Amino acid sequence: MLNHTFSHIPGIGLKTERQIWSAGLSSWDTFSRVEHIPFSPGRIKHIKNYLAQSQLHLRNRNPNFFASLLSPGQHWRLFSAFRDSVAYLDIETTGLSDIHEITTISLYDGSAVYYYIQGENLDDFMDDILNYRLIITYNGKCFDVPFIENYFKIKINHAHIDLRYLLKSVGIAGGLKQCEKQVGLHRNELDGVDGYFAVLLWHDFQNTGNKRALETLLAYNIEDVLSLETLMVIAYNLKLKETPFFEQNRLSLPCPPQNPFKADITLLERIKHHLQYWR
Repeated sequence: MLNHTFSHIPGIGLKTERQIWSAGLSSWDTFSRVEHIPFSPGRIKHIKNYLAQSQLHLRNRNPNFFASLLSPGQHWRLFSAFRDSVAYLDIETTGLSDIHEITTISLYDGSAVYYYIQGENLDDFMDDILNYRLIITYNGKCFDVPFIENYFKIKINHAHIDLRYLLKSVGIAGGLKQCEKQVGLHRNELDGVDGYFAVLLWHDFQNTGNKRALETLLAYNIEDVLSLETLMVIAYNLKLKETPFFEQNRLSLPCPPQNPFKADITLLERIKHHLQYWR
């Protein structure tokens, strides 16, 4: 979809972009080849200049160029062009404020799953995230990325698609688990488990050394990132339907790998019973 995009060019809004498409100028290459374009010479020169820059930044694998020019609501257009360098990202913490800590981070790149654990390999994340050019999260602009930046004292400058807002724009709203259910994704034994469970699982692991608590926490954390790819593809296709390019650019649903960890059902039931008692 990115090579059909003109709305990243200053002065070209979505309405003008549709006029360009309607004039038969459906891609960057088409615009560059066609001789008779219904714009002033100055505007044509302006557009062609930005298209030349666009081609260069696409060849150099630089999504930030486009992210800086597109409105956040149009960042979904980056996905297919940079899908080979995407990090689906999610963190778990001991709480929501700056005084709390990151316990685990999960990263899925569409092929392999990586996980980082406090006290073991958490700092490795800072190097590994540099291997990717685009990150995709759910509510990560408000929570995950600011939390990571504050915790590690670093700046994450990646282009970023936050599915919370993208999914809402296509009528899929709520928390991550609610969105999953709306598109037919199910978590089986992890159904009903939320971020508070993750806090309790970490405390259990820290206080007792119970490895099953840590493995259940990782199963939950990793399940989040595995579902992000499917949600991203669904949202991408729905946004694509709003353009003339759906048939030629729609994506097939992915087949995510198996979660490397399994949740301890007995442990989860014990936590659920404990929470019901105190509520």
